[in-house]
Amino acid sequence: MKIKRILVSQPKPASTKSPYFEFAERNNVKVDFRPFIQVEGVSAKEFRQTRVNILDYTAVVFTSRTAIDHFFRISEEMRITVPETMKYFCVSEATAFYLQKYIVYRKRKIFYGDGKFQDLVEIIKKHLDEKYLVPLSHIHKPEIPELLDKVKANYTKAILYRTISSDLSDLKDVNYDVLVFYSPSGIKSLLQNFPEFEQNDTRIASFGTSTANAVKEAGLRLDIQAPNPQAPSMTMALEQYIKKNGKK
Repeated sequence: MKIKRILVSQPKPASTKSPYFEFAERNNVKVDFRPFIQVEGVSAKEFRQTRVNILDYTAVVFTSRTAIDHFFRISEEMRITVPETMKYFCVSEATAFYLQKYIVYRKRKIFYGDGKFQDLVEIIKKHLDEKYLVPLSHIHKPEIPELLDKVKANYTKAILYRTISSDLSDLKDVNYDVLVFYSPSGIKSLLQNFPEFEQNDTRIASFGTSTANAVKEAGLRLDIQAPNPQAPSMTMALEQYIKKNGKK
């Protein structure tokens, strides 16, 4: 079957330079965006019940911009003034720069990795005298606590937000040739919204090993997987698939 319509289970890119727009034009396909999951913040009341006191910590580990937003949200809701002495360890430079939304960047001690948590842990290893707070979603990568345990970091997880399924009922009668997923939560949302979903000729594309595993564990057929040696990005993997199979 010829591929004409693709649904990406993420918000529409803010930048017009997204590779998805160029891909759609090059291949004469329509690409729609719809987040299959949404983030819901934990309330200050719920957070108090965990008995985690932000001011007991000397450093915060941020794995995403979402974690930053909810750390400062909960601090504000609890009327906590985060001290200027607080140190920040971020998974990437882009995540670190996002801190400027909340703090005077040049006045704080900020460390960052190159995008992989493993690399950030190498930096944390050099600062094991710190007491770390790690803001996370209730669903998070197991490697985060595993790697921190491995280096014997003194840390506490703070569950500040939840990842929940979006309401996709308006998509019930909309058919797509390809569904693109970037997380296991997206697959979970698909099946929660459409428990009688039958894949048939719909192609499923996944990014990352954990997402690919979630597709297979759900009993679905995985047609397109990225990254791979020939296609480091999802748009490249989609384009290669279309050239090979999608013009029939």
